[in-house]
Amino acid sequence: MAAMPEDKLAENYRIALVAAMEREIAPFVRGWNLCEREHDGRRFRFFENEGVVLVCGGIGAESARRATEAVIVFYRPASVQSVGLAGALDPKLKVGMIFSPRWVVDVRDGSRTHTTRGDGVLVSAGEIAGVAQKAKLANAYRAQAVDMEAASVAQGAETYGLPFSAVKAISDESDFVMPPMNEFVSRDGAFRARSFVLFAAFRPWLWGKMIRLGMDSARAVRALCAALAKEIETETMSGASAFHPVNL
Repeated sequence: MAAMPEDKLAENYRIALVAAMEREIAPFVRGWNLCEREHDGRRFRFFENEGVVLVCGGIGAESARRATEAVIVFYRPASVQSVGLAGALDPKLKVGMIFSPRWVVDVRDGSRTHTTRGDGVLVSAGEIAGVAQKAKLANAYRAQAVDMEAASVAQGAETYGLPFSAVKAISDESDFVMPPMNEFVSRDGAFRARSFVLFAAFRPWLWGKMIRLGMDSARAVRALCAALAKEIETETMSGASAFHPVNL
């Protein structure tokens, strides 16, 4: 278990939530206190609210790893949770459904992390998965959904001996053909939206996919934020010491 530097500790928090992009959780953290801190040469924005803290680290494994370490070092949470959007591998999972896995698998090395609550398998891939890759991941890992960050968050929690769980909202179904987006993810985990829009502007055959993806993502964001808000309220009212995800 890694030690926590005493000079960086804030008060203990019940749970730390780690997301990739602020747009995924913006409605959920509206009105929360915002605090910016620097860790390991990078500035992070932390959203704080009554014992719950949320940080957005960016897209991808390395961004998630750094954000998880930062939030643990600063806030000493009792547990850690990966939250955000995911792609469906199982055709039964539709846009807006909430998926809380029992296992999270890192496709880089096949390592598996057991969560505190949930069902099924979430795999974390190294890039945004298309239809063909989704089929391969489903077959190889018997998984139901895919993201890019949960495995790194899980490993960060495990390093510090903290319970881990994940809550994901499905933003794209198993047969949805994604626009070419991987090349627009920067090395620091940001999505270069302006460059992508400029790229797509001259390719009208992508417009329909972009419109659908935008609508489906917005639906997934609403579902995710509603699920997280419901759990926060339930946990606060019950006085429980841990935050648990729920399958809706």
